[in-house]
Amino acid sequence: MNIRDENVLRELNLYPLWVRRDAPAAEPVAVTSVAEPEVLAEPEASNQPALRHPESVPASTPNWTELKQTVHECTACKLRAGCTQTVFGVGDEKAEWLFVGEGPGADEDAQGEPFVGQAGKLLDNMLAAIKLKRGNNVYIGNIVKCRPPNNRTPEPDEIASCMPYLRQQIALIKPKLIVALGKTAATSLLGREATLGSLRGTIHDFDGIPLIVTYHPAYLLRSPAEKAKAWQDLCFAVQRIAE
Repeated sequence: MNIRDENVLRELNLYPLWVRRDAPAAEPVAVTSVAEPEVLAEPEASNQPALRHPESVPASTPNWTELKQTVHECTACKLRAGCTQTVFGVGDEKAEWLFVGEGPGADEDAQGEPFVGQAGKLLDNMLAAIKLKRGNNVYIGNIVKCRPPNNRTPEPDEIASCMPYLRQQIALIKPKLIVALGKTAATSLLGREATLGSLRGTIHDFDGIPLIVTYHPAYLLRSPAEKAKAWQDLCFAVQRIAE
């Protein structure tokens, strides 16, 4: 193991003990029985309309240039009026791996790229731990393209307005696997409410594409003890994409 690998594992709170990528499949898969910390059970939005599954991608999906321009000019919801710029997504446009977060934060809003702050640094380390790299067979995006005020959770109508853009990105990328980072990303993609704990450790389906759920890097920064569980999820993802 070289120094860079050691630094990555330390960042993930996994050094010196870590799970080999060729470990028996039963180890990473058996994560559904792990009780989740209370903080993961985000308050149910009982006073808000239930999440509805987004509309299907139109029969004629725009190309990348057209889609980027449409997103840049979008004013479909109130988020656009309060952000600096839209944050479209970044990476390999033919990637096998698609990572989807919730929405841009302050750093992302300023730079126009997803996951560029401290959460982005941790995501890069998570990718490095499974021998991946931003932009190399990896695409990174968000459920919403504009920063919600004070980094609040996007509201159902904001998600509904923005999801068709993500669906069009997915149609263009054609990834082999989608990794949903956090509850908002997972429930928005799946079109149903559920706790993050109940969604981890299972292969879900998004329009025929396998989808795996893990923690959002921002949550892991607040709760570093959960990084080992995120590592289990990543091992599960590696196992699935190799099948």
